[in-house]
Amino acid sequence: MGKFLVAAGVVMVAIGLAVMAGVPLGRLPGDFMVRRGPVTFYFPLVTSIILSVVLTLLMMFLRR
Repeated sequence: MGKFLVAAGVVMVAIGLAVMAGVPLGRLPGDFMVRRGPVTFYFPLVTSIILSVVLTLLMMFLRR
């Protein structure tokens, strides 16, 4: 449990530093947004794929 909490903290710090550096997390090319009148639909496809890959790699390294 301790390794997971440390890794989660490191990931959160890395994401925070990336956002502060100007990386447009959540607004990447391939993220879909459709506005029709008062309704807005947002589907972060590329952001979801990148997040999935990063979390998969992190879990692979923590399992060793």
